[in-house]
Amino acid sequence: MLEMRPGCERCDKDLPPDADDAIICSFECTFCTHCANTIMDSVCPNCGGDFSPRPTRKGVILARFPASTERIYNSKLRYKHGS
Repeated sequence: MLEMRPGCERCDKDLPPDADDAIICSFECTFCTHCANTIMDSVCPNCGGDFSPRPTRKGVILARFPASTERIYNSKLRYKHGS
């Protein structure tokens, strides 16, 4: 089951389970679209993978399968070309 992390790992912007601007990589590293597209050039700084829009979770399903409350945050994350 998708972890649904609660915030952008770079800027700490809240990304609730129904956010339409959450982006994830295959390891579920989670970022807002601004950081993913602008700061990291659409490449995950943690694993080097690409991003996909994170699905949303709402209503009864969210109540049954709550999102994670653990925040992962590192304001220094940046993608460096060639790294």
